[in-house]
Amino acid sequence: MGVSGCLASLPELECPEECECHYFRINWVTDCSESNLTEIPNDNMSLSVYILNMNGNNVTTWPTFPADMKLRRLQVADNRVQAVTKEMFQGLGYLIDVDVSSNNISTVDPESFKDSPGLLTVELQNNPIGLHEIDGPFLHSQTLLYLDLSDCNLTRLSTLFFSGISALNRLDLSGNPLGELRPAVLDPLSSLEHLKLNRCNLTALSESAFSKQEHLKILELAGNFLTDVDWAGVLQPLVRLETLDLRASRVTYLPEDVFANNIWIRSLILAENELRDLDVATTLGHNLRHLDHLDLSNCHLRGPLSEDAFANATKLRSLLLSGNRLSASDLAVALAPLTKLQRLSLRNCSLHRLPDHTFHRFTDLQELDLSRNPLQDAFTSLLSPLESLERLDMGYSNLGYISRTTFSKMTSLKTLVLSGNPLNTLESGLFQNLTHLETLELNNCGLVRAINPVVFDNATYSDLRELRLAGNPLKVTADSGPLLPSQLCKVRVLDLSNCNLTVLPPDAFNTTQNITRLLLSGNRITSAVAADDGLPFLQHLPAVEMLDLTYNNLSRLSPAVFRKNHQLATLKLVGNPWQCDCSIAEMWEWALNWRGDLGLLAGSTITPEDTVAGGAKRKKNLVCSFHPKISPLSEYSRSWKKGREFTHTVNRTWAKYVRESGCQPSKTLVSSRFARDVGALAMDDDVDVLRMEDVGYASQDEVQDEALVLNTGGAAPKKLQRGARGARDRGESDGAQVGPRAPGASVATLAVVGVVTLVVLAAAAIASIASRTARHKTPVDVVGLVPVVGGSSGSAEALAHVVEGSEKMKHL
Repeated sequence: MGVSGCLASLPELECPEECECHYFRINWVTDCSESNLTEIPNDNMSLSVYILNMNGNNVTTWPTFPADMKLRRLQVADNRVQAVTKEMFQGLGYLIDVDVSSNNISTVDPESFKDSPGLLTVELQNNPIGLHEIDGPFLHSQTLLYLDLSDCNLTRLSTLFFSGISALNRLDLSGNPLGELRPAVLDPLSSLEHLKLNRCNLTALSESAFSKQEHLKILELAGNFLTDVDWAGVLQPLVRLETLDLRASRVTYLPEDVFANNIWIRSLILAENELRDLDVATTLGHNLRHLDHLDLSNCHLRGPLSEDAFANATKLRSLLLSGNRLSASDLAVALAPLTKLQRLSLRNCSLHRLPDHTFHRFTDLQELDLSRNPLQDAFTSLLSPLESLERLDMGYSNLGYISRTTFSKMTSLKTLVLSGNPLNTLESGLFQNLTHLETLELNNCGLVRAINPVVFDNATYSDLRELRLAGNPLKVTADSGPLLPSQLCKVRVLDLSNCNLTVLPPDAFNTTQNITRLLLSGNRITSAVAADDGLPFLQHLPAVEMLDLTYNNLSRLSPAVFRKNHQLATLKLVGNPWQCDCSIAEMWEWALNWRGDLGLLAGSTITPEDTVAGGAKRKKNLVCSFHPKISPLSEYSRSWKKGREFTHTVNRTWAKYVRESGCQPSKTLVSSRFARDVGALAMDDDVDVLRMEDVGYASQDEVQDEALVLNTGGAAPKKLQRGARGARDRGESDGAQVGPRAPGASVATLAVVGVVTLVVLAAAAIASIASRTARHKTPVDVVGLVPVVGGSSGSAEALAHVVEGSEKMKHL
C-alpha cells in the first residue's frame, strides 16, 4: 500500500477548535501557531498528538499536560514564557524535542525533564537565562544530545553547569559574553562532537579547556579576541578535529606545526585575522593531508607565498586568498601542486597579470573569482583552458576588451560576472558557446546598447534567467524596438536600474515576455510617459510580479497602466516627485479595493522590518507634494484647516493625503466595487444569474475602450469567480444558455430572465455602494455606470437605464 493509501486509512483524531491538524507521514500534528493564544488548548487535543506547534503566541506558562499524552515534539518558541518548571513537562514520557527559544525565560528547573527519559534536543536560545547565576547543574538528562543556549546573556559557567547532561554531542553557546572559558567547565562533556563559541568575547583559553573533548569534530571560535592563546596546547587534545573556525578572532600568530595533532582537519578558516607574517608552509606543516577547504581571506599576508606553501595540502579543493597583496609569479608557483582545486578566490589581490599556463593544471576548477584586480586585457587569454568552470567573476577588473575566444571552451559556465569593466561594446560571438548560462551580470560596463544579438549564438539560451545591466548609459528612444535579442526570451529577472532611461518603446520587451522581476529604479521616466496610455511596454509583460520604478521623475500614475499585469504583487514607487492629486487616491483605491492588497504599493504600509529594534528610523514611505491651491481636499479637511495659510509646498504621505483628499472614486474603480457586489449576490442560491464571466463593468464613456473594461473573467476577485461558477452550474442544470462570450452580442440574444436578474443585481449593488459612500461622505457618480454584456456597446446602450435611478430600473 502506498503512502496515500496509508493516510487514507488513518483515523481523524481530535483537534482543538483554534488549531489546524493533519498527518505528517503517519504522525498527528496539531498546529496552533500564530493564533494569538494565551494558553495551550488542551481541550479536544488528541492524546496521540506527535507534534504540537504553539510558536508565535502569547503563552506565559501552562499546567501539566493530560495523563497518557504521547507528545514527541513541543514547540513554544516566540511566546512570553518566563520560566521552565517540572510541572510544565510532567508526565511527558514520550517527549523527544523541546523548543522554547525566544521567550522571556530567566529560570530553568534542572528537574524539568525528569519524566522524559528519551529527550534528545532542547532549544533555549534568545532567552535572558543569564540574569541569575547558576552554580549547580543546569539540567538533568542522561539522554540529551543537543542543547542550544546561544544569546542567553550567560556571563559565567561553573564547573557543575554541564554535569547533569554528560551525553551531549552538540552544544551552542554563541553570543554569550563569557569573557573566558575556565578550566574543567567542559570536562563532563566527553562525548561532545560539535561546539560553538562564536561571539563570546573570549580573551583567553586555558590549555586544558578542551582536554576531555577528544571526540570533538567541529570547533567554532569566530568573532572573539584570542590574541594571546597557546594554540598548540589548546588544540593538542583534539585528535579528531575536522573543522576549525577562527574567523575574525584577533589571531596574530600561529606557531610552526600548530596542527601537528590535528591530522584529520578538513576545513580550516583563518580569515580576517592579522596574520601578516604567516608562513603557510610551516603553519600547515606536514600533517594536514586531508585538508579540503582553506580560507585565508583578508589576513593581510605580506610575505611571498613560498614554492612549497601548499605542497602538503594536495587534496585542497577550495582555496580562498581574497584581500591579500600577492605576487603573481609566486602565486602561480605556489598553486601548482593543487591539481584538484575546484574553487579559487583571488578577489582584490592586486594582481595585474599571471604567468602563462597558470590555469592549465586546474582541469576540475568550477568557481574562479578574479574580481577587483587591476587586470590587463591580455589576462583573459589565460582562462581558455578552464573547460569545467561554472562560475566566473571578473567584475571591476579594469578590462576594456575581452576576446571572443575567452569563453569559447567554457560550455558549462552558469554564472558570468563582468560588471564594472569599461567594455563599451561586446565582441561578436563573445557568448556564443555559453548556452547553459543562467546569470549574466554586465552592470556599469559603459554599454550604450542593451545587448547586440551578435554576441550570442542563434539558438535560444533557455537556461538564462537573470540579466543585470544596471548603470549602463543606454541610448533608448521611443522607436528603438526590442531591447533584448530573441535568444534571451526565457529571462525572468532584468535589471535596468540607473540606465539614464527617459522612455522605453512599446515593444521594448516584446521578445522577453517571461520577465517576472523588472528593475527600472534610478532612471528619468516621467509622468508624461506614464499617462493612462503610457508605459505601453507593460502590455508585453503579463507575467511580471515585481516592478521597481523607484527614484524616477514620476509625478502621477494611473492604474490603467497596469491593466495587463494581473500577476503584479509588488510595485515600488518610492522616491518619485509625486503630486498630491486624485491620481494618488485612484492608485490607493486600485490597490486596496480592486487588487485587494494595499501592500502591493511598497511603502504604503508598515512592514515587519519597520518594527525591528535597531532598524532604520527613517522609513521609505510613499510621499507626495501638497499644493493647497491645486491639491483637492474634502470639505471636512478644509474646515479643519480653515484659517491656516500655506505659503510653501508640504510633503504628505500617500496615506495621509488619501484620508484628507476630496477626490471622487474613479469610475473605473467604482465599477470594480460594483462587480464585487454583484458577485456577492451571485452567491445566493435563490437567485438565478447569467454567467458572470460574460459581464464586465465600465463607465459609460469608457465602454468602447476594451482595455479599461474590468472584465470579471480575468483577474476578478475570488468571491466573484465563485459566484460565476455557481451561476454557471445552475444554468447548466436549468437548461439556460451558457457558453463563451460572443463579441457583438446584443441584449435581444439574452434570456429575459438574465436581464431581469441584472436589474435586480444592479439595484442591489448601487444601494450597497450608495450606503458605503454615504458612510465615508464621499460622493459617487453611479449614473455613469453601465453593465456591458459580451463587450458590446449596443448591449451597454440598451442597459444604460439600469443605473440611472430606481424609477427607470422599474420601467425596464
